[in-house]
Amino acid sequence: MKIEKLRPAFQDYLWGGTRLRDVYHKPCDLDRVAESWELSTHPAGESVLEGGDYDGVTLSAYLHATGDRAQGENCRRFDRFPVLIKLIDAKQALSIQVHPSDEYALRAEGELGKTEMWYVMDADPGAYLYFGVNRPLTKAEFAQKIADNTVLEVLNRVEVHPGDVFFIESGTIHAIGAGILICEIQQNSNCTYRVYDYDRRDANGNPRELHVQKALDVAKLTPGGPEQTARERFSAGDGTFEKLGGCDYFTAYRCRVNGQTTWTVDESSFAALTVLSGTGTVQGAENQAAFAPGDTLFVPAGAGQVVIAGNCELVITRV
Repeated sequence: MKIEKLRPAFQDYLWGGTRLRDVYHKPCDLDRVAESWELSTHPAGESVLEGGDYDGVTLSAYLHATGDRAQGENCRRFDRFPVLIKLIDAKQALSIQVHPSDEYALRAEGELGKTEMWYVMDADPGAYLYFGVNRPLTKAEFAQKIADNTVLEVLNRVEVHPGDVFFIESGTIHAIGAGILICEIQQNSNCTYRVYDYDRRDANGNPRELHVQKALDVAKLTPGGPEQTARERFSAGDGTFEKLGGCDYFTAYRCRVNGQTTWTVDESSFAALTVLSGTGTVQGAENQAAFAPGDTLFVPAGAGQVVIAGNCELVITRV
């Protein structure tokens, strides 16, 4: 099976900027390009195959047409495609929010919960995000802080730099701050509960909806900042690889190449290659695909050894 290039879906949330269009040349004419959903079968925004035999076909239709073969054996245990990959341009800060577990989300929303991982592609000097609470809280205390608009006082503020990685388990209160560009690998879900949004208004002058009671149901209210653990590293040819993190739904690696390296895509899982910087090519048994910054390529399970050539940095995601 061939390597496929993906064309993303776009979201124009009010906090977004234009960097994905202006710098990464995403084909989008929205005023704001907050997110590009690079690898997505979610009905709120599906990616589409570009070029080749499946040109213009949605990713979900392609996966249906190819059955389990393209996804790989590890995807069979899920009742839906398990992963969603985004690029996120936060010109302004995102709302303070929390995602539910699978159990809660399936019961309350009919959708999966959401655990996610952030790789910081770029960040303005002094940029920061919120990750968890900075002291133990009761639900009553947290509810009062939300009501008083003082919730930021009890959140753990973390300064960020390019290359930082944050793994956000469901239940963790969090928010991406202004001036940060992120590659997000997450569960295939769009389930978010907002608790605070800086009193921002939509185009009609209305405040965005908050989901306080549901957030109180699912939020972890004991401190637990981002863990900095030693990462598994290995090399192949002119490439170096670093395991960034993972869970049941995805595992992600950073790949840096200056020349040529190889990556084996076996029958267990597809590989998604999201290009952070640089240019190059990916050569498989049946075709070759060129890439530029911001591109995402889908390498079907069982493709075997693929050759990545160029001077580039990528995130490789598999299940």
